[in-house]
Amino acid sequence: MKPPLTAISALLEGRHDDPFSMLGTHAGPHGTFARVWLPGSEVAQAFSLDDEDLGPLTLVDDRGLFEGVIAGDPQPVKYRAGAKGAEWWVTDPYSFGPVLGPVDDFLMAEGTHQRLFDKMGAHCIEHQGARGVHFAVWAPNARRVSVVGDFNDWDGRRHTMRHRSDVGVWEIFVPDIGAGRSYKFEIVGPDGALQPLKADPFAFAAQLRPETASIVTGPPHHAFEDTAHRAHWASIDPRRVPVSIYEVHAGSWDRDENGWFLTWDALADRLIPYVVEMGFTHIEFLPITEHPYDPSWGYQTTGLYAPSARFGDHEGFARFVDGAHKAGVGVILDWVPAHFPTDAHGLSRFDGTALYEHEDPRLGFHPDWNTAIYNFGRREVAAFLTNNALFWTERYHVDALRVDAVASMLYRDYSRKSGEWIPNAEGGRENWEAVDFLRDTNRAVYGSRPGVFTVAEESTSWPGVSAPALAEAPRTSLGFGFKWNMGWMHDTLQYMAREGVHRRYHHNDVTFGLHYAFHENFVLPLSHDEVVHGKGSLLTKMAGNDWDKFANLRAFYAMMWGYPGKKLLFMGQEFAQRGEWSEDRALDWHLRGSAAHEGVRTLVRDLNRVYRDTPALHARDCEPDGFEWLVSDDAENSVFAWLRKAPGEAPVAVIANMTTVARAPYRVPLASGRWREIMNSDAHCYWGSGLGNMGAVVAENDSAWVTLPPLATIMLQLDIETPAQGA
Repeated sequence: MKPPLTAISALLEGRHDDPFSMLGTHAGPHGTFARVWLPGSEVAQAFSLDDEDLGPLTLVDDRGLFEGVIAGDPQPVKYRAGAKGAEWWVTDPYSFGPVLGPVDDFLMAEGTHQRLFDKMGAHCIEHQGARGVHFAVWAPNARRVSVVGDFNDWDGRRHTMRHRSDVGVWEIFVPDIGAGRSYKFEIVGPDGALQPLKADPFAFAAQLRPETASIVTGPPHHAFEDTAHRAHWASIDPRRVPVSIYEVHAGSWDRDENGWFLTWDALADRLIPYVVEMGFTHIEFLPITEHPYDPSWGYQTTGLYAPSARFGDHEGFARFVDGAHKAGVGVILDWVPAHFPTDAHGLSRFDGTALYEHEDPRLGFHPDWNTAIYNFGRREVAAFLTNNALFWTERYHVDALRVDAVASMLYRDYSRKSGEWIPNAEGGRENWEAVDFLRDTNRAVYGSRPGVFTVAEESTSWPGVSAPALAEAPRTSLGFGFKWNMGWMHDTLQYMAREGVHRRYHHNDVTFGLHYAFHENFVLPLSHDEVVHGKGSLLTKMAGNDWDKFANLRAFYAMMWGYPGKKLLFMGQEFAQRGEWSEDRALDWHLRGSAAHEGVRTLVRDLNRVYRDTPALHARDCEPDGFEWLVSDDAENSVFAWLRKAPGEAPVAVIANMTTVARAPYRVPLASGRWREIMNSDAHCYWGSGLGNMGAVVAENDSAWVTLPPLATIMLQLDIETPAQGA
């Protein structure tokens, strides 16, 4: 039966809600019936994919609609089209069956599909004898979804997609195209309104801003050679090994000779050897996923699955990670599941409704960043994000994910006044949907990616951030491996900003943090957030004149490396950059020509070496038996002293003098024996005054007289005698 003209018009105008029912090949009473739209063509001759002539079709609408009975069974077909002496071939996408199957539907509906990145988005595949690209997108409330791109003149009538209504997914296989094609989705919302063209939420690559289209990529072709690195991290407990993180903004660590971003390969050539020389164990990148606005530093991402085009091709990031692993350096990514920007081409009102976000701004709008908040209680949204975490650890072999803004996820009233938020079902402020999402994601990562760990940027006293998210654990246990110690950062920077003569009144700024130092598995962060938006650099935060500022910074770093917890330092602070960090220029590398700045860099390098080579300083970073106070109450002299310990290892005394007055001699309770000075932040090689302990002190009757240089931290390690041979 011939379809009514209204159906034909809807089809050719891109308004038909089921084009697969009208186009393609179908079994009919007189054989296989075929219908195809070939705009601009005057003829259509059907062929099988292996070039068997199946017969001509008849033009039934001047807009290019052909139909007729062809030979053979219903099958994928291609057409020889032509007009005005020209000839071209078109393989009919509507003659192919679906790619997704019932198992995919079932797992998607459950929200338990952990291979969504293999199914959704754009994938170069061979399907029913043809090569092409399979597109799939979730838009459950849309009336119509089409894929548009440089392969169909961005015409939404050409490739309207098949609707899998049970799960709200739209899909189509487009033959005869491959990697490198630009595309978006054209979506008609439930009210019939055409939405702005949307980038693919699962795109693996995107155009360089200000362009916003997604790009089809081929299967991953980089062959990783990091088996030994991954096996090592899978075999150890990261809480009991040295972890010293160099935080990097890939766009401003350095630039090329034209002031442009370095490619991943150029970054690998410069950054990896530098990090190895400095002794850091990990590089942590601020978000490298695609984002439209440079000053967001990547924290407002529109392409969670795509490495930014700013740094070259997406495979370059795989090469970078592999190169880092071969050099013994791990790679951590900042990951942002808390919120997303409202750019028209992004996730905002994706299918014409609040799909990824909440409709109610009291739940779905973030006042701090003018962004949308994910609807964590929607299983498809939670699955999208959890799959993204799994994607980066699998596809790119990243070693860890640092999750941004966790506190903003945990509380419904975060940065909101009374009346601007909605309590949970129990009347409380906890966002239990976000809690469950974080627990599920951590369980998925730890359960399927041995050796990978997660880190929370969480600034409140939420209990159990780094407690395992076991079924029998309290619901508040989030399952992260580590948590940033924001309290330590705030208190110690506040202390270091005070003049030495006033520090006696604020001794608690340093001692207080050690009351809770083992409540979580902590990372001590001196991050990018402390050196932007008018806060100045770490050097300029220090008290005193210029010499004092350098001495204070060196003393602070040495105390930090001796303090319980893993270490994190933002780029540039290792050589005491004077200026505040800016994302639009490279670091001030010329400062390394100054003895003062290079002295700080040398100190950080040596601190990393001592930390790595001294088990007492790292093996019990997260456990109270690795710490013991030696001097906690000498506020008058602003002296702190503690012992770092590990079973079977030589203990290390960390002693800090935070005034400009040298304490010589100063009595410290130490076990009897010889204590070698393994670190002195006041050494000449660091641009200090050179005051010290001549290499060692000897403790008798469980105490020693020690020289404490001004504004300096020293470390003393007990010599453990080696038994004589045969003893």
